[in-house]
Amino acid sequence: MGKEKYRTAQVNRMEKLTTAEHVHPVSFHLDENIREFQRMFADCADIKMREMMLGCNKDVRCMAVYIEITAGSLVFENSLIGRLLNDLSELTAEQIYENLAKNGQGLCDVTPFSNLEDAAQFGLLTGDVVLFVDGFAGALKIPDKGYPNLGVTKPESEKVIRGSQEGFADSVKVNTALLRKRIRSAKIRVKEVKAGVYSHTIVDLVYLEDLVYPSLLQEIEKRLEGFTIDGVMDSGVIEQLTEEEWYSPFPQFQTTQRPDRAALAILEGRVVMLCDNSPTALILPTDYNSLLKTSDDYYNRFEIASLERVIRYMAAFFALSFPAFYLAVTNFHSQILPTSLLLSFEAARQGVPFPAVVEVLLMELSFELLREAGVRLPGAMGNTIGIVGGLIIGQAAVEANLVSPIVVIVVAFTALSSFAIPNEELATAFRLLKFYMIACAAWLGLFGFLASGLSILIHLSRLKSFGIPYLMPFVAADLNGYRDERDSVIRYPIAGMDRRPVYARRGRRLRLQFGNKKYKGKER
Repeated sequence: MGKEKYRTAQVNRMEKLTTAEHVHPVSFHLDENIREFQRMFADCADIKMREMMLGCNKDVRCMAVYIEITAGSLVFENSLIGRLLNDLSELTAEQIYENLAKNGQGLCDVTPFSNLEDAAQFGLLTGDVVLFVDGFAGALKIPDKGYPNLGVTKPESEKVIRGSQEGFADSVKVNTALLRKRIRSAKIRVKEVKAGVYSHTIVDLVYLEDLVYPSLLQEIEKRLEGFTIDGVMDSGVIEQLTEEEWYSPFPQFQTTQRPDRAALAILEGRVVMLCDNSPTALILPTDYNSLLKTSDDYYNRFEIASLERVIRYMAAFFALSFPAFYLAVTNFHSQILPTSLLLSFEAARQGVPFPAVVEVLLMELSFELLREAGVRLPGAMGNTIGIVGGLIIGQAAVEANLVSPIVVIVVAFTALSSFAIPNEELATAFRLLKFYMIACAAWLGLFGFLASGLSILIHLSRLKSFGIPYLMPFVAADLNGYRDERDSVIRYPIAGMDRRPVYARRGRRLRLQFGNKKYKGKER
């Protein structure tokens, strides 16, 4: 019989299989595989095991194991596993074993497993179908529907006027495909690692082999291997566990939900880290200047892009310091204000029972509460509470003489400035440090304001992201011949930005040239 012939041919391979503890080789006997899988997935109602008969004489038993929602109908013609079973139903037993051993149907992404643990972890639990055939000492992973996911949607946190409207999905495989769609080069590398003892979350490192520094990849892999955790549900967990300066409020990874922004970073020689089940990619290394850029900065003319960047830098400064500066001037150094303005401030504060610092803190905390409520409430209700709530509370507080109108204006302008910062993590850092500057200014006036601002600047000057100074290109600009300054506060015309930034490997920083010379991407 074909079954006995195939079994004899496989005896030597079975003897060489590992006998280590907790590793069970796939047996020739289907009943043994069924018993072991039933033991592994006892009390798992969502794990389905379906037995069928194959072969032209219906004399070969098989079992398809899958998670209930991840597999389509096994009998439909448009199902890969369904088509495979229909094809095998027309063969003899010997032909079935030969086809399975050699993948006679030429099916793509069919992965064989020699032990049940790998078949369960890397086959069944990835959302695919695992097929066992009686008399065949192996399990086959056959892709099917897979886990449900959100799919490609429009990114809500990084809106642009010009450029792609695609956003990352929840599936890491979809996200890597979105990057390959934009960079169709054989030099793109996707290195896969696993994170989480129980979650086995897939983490992909995407980069251009020609541009990235090997030492950067080694450092990233070292940090990923430097922790052990039960599970990773989002890229934010990896971000916190791999940051070098964990106490810093400033993000040392750049986050994005836009594939075009991530693709631009790859072309600069940086590494994009994609985490399964997360629509947010991590870009590393990064710096302060990169966090204030947007993808459509490069799609618009340099005049408007430069103006928008100047506005963002000013917004970042005011989001951090405006309330503290108001307190320092009005409480300690009112003599620097014009008399008419000072009298206007004093008239506005008539009848207010609280000192200025209490006013500012009361309004700042109210706006933070409104911001948090707007994020947590669903849909249109969140937008409504943010706008209407701010107007009502501000107007009511002024009419009740709890705060002065000038404080409402200061706090509202500060909140508006924080909304203009394109990176949410950076805006959050400024929102937090704003209270630090308010406390210092309320205590020591302008001296406290300047001292707190200087301490933040010193911290930023000492901060690094995988060896890159955080204040690049405002510091260490000579590392790249001052070329990175062309893409800072003022964005040069595209024709003048012919060199990649300092992230790219030396000798591979040429990215634009004119004329008929063959482009090689190397320094001239």
